[in-house]
Amino acid sequence: MKARIIVTLKTGVLDPQGKAIEAALRSLSIEGVDGVRQGKVFDIEVSAVDSAAAEATLRAACEKLLANTVVENYAIEIL
Repeated sequence: MKARIIVTLKTGVLDPQGKAIEAALRSLSIEGVDGVRQGKVFDIEVSAVDSAAAEATLRAACEKLLANTVVENYAIEIL
């Protein structure tokens, strides 16, 4: 089973990489970008009998390794 995990910073957490990307876009004369938040995407293949079991495994992976839940949110998509 294939899944995608998207990890983003929580609202209110400073994002220096996002600010750097935003500044770089401006320096390249790309107009209309009002803000950038940077995140991570993980494409994972899981051996599971059903989507509920896959989600449980992926949730454990996020809580223990893939996301710092103090400052990051994550979303799991079963593909």
